[in-house]
Amino acid sequence: MTGTLARLLGDVPVEPDRGQARRWAEQELAGREYAAARPSLIRRFTAWLLDQLFRLRVPKTAGSALLTALLAGVVVVILILVATAVWRSRGGSGRGARRAKVAVLSGPARTAADHRSAAQAHADAGRWAQAILERFRAVARELEERAVLDPQPGRTADEVAGQAARWLPDLAGVLTGGARAFDDVAYGDRPGRAEAYQQLVALDEGVQRARPLPAPGTAAPALVPPR
Repeated sequence: MTGTLARLLGDVPVEPDRGQARRWAEQELAGREYAAARPSLIRRFTAWLLDQLFRLRVPKTAGSALLTALLAGVVVVILILVATAVWRSRGGSGRGARRAKVAVLSGPARTAADHRSAAQAHADAGRWAQAILERFRAVARELEERAVLDPQPGRTADEVAGQAARWLPDLAGVLTGGARAFDDVAYGDRPGRAEAYQQLVALDEGVQRARPLPAPGTAAPALVPPR
């Protein structure tokens, strides 16, 4: 429970007026958890909520101070819930921080043909997510087997696409699209789809046929001829 809310409910007796209660709620919003969660949205919602709550006419009775404090406490709790919902909708502390980097190729070494065969088996069974992952792995291994990319453990899909595009500029767009399809499935953002798998099949076939061009200021890799 936040410090302000604890003060509201724990320091008894407490007799804030409405202005004080509103200031407490606004101070609560200055916390880091709200600053990281779309401040403009939180501020707009807060302004509306505070206006609605503090327009209420509370009779001047012995319990009015406590009621005012409880109203302020309700405001803080609601704001915490809103901030948490926004924070989660943005993927925690941010999409990049939420995602641990997923290596395209990991575990026991397999050939491009192995990954290709596994991908087709998954596709035949309608397991599109697994098929997409395996087909992009086939692309990554194909690039290594043809010496377009040096073997390097731990490459992410974006790294595969970005590094390969230096030598295969004509495939830059489809490489990026393939990396995005891999990431969407690997990170659970989207389910696998047959259309996405077919795009990766086309990418794989394009990589197998491609002849790399030298990047500016470099020599073309001594590639293995296409099969």
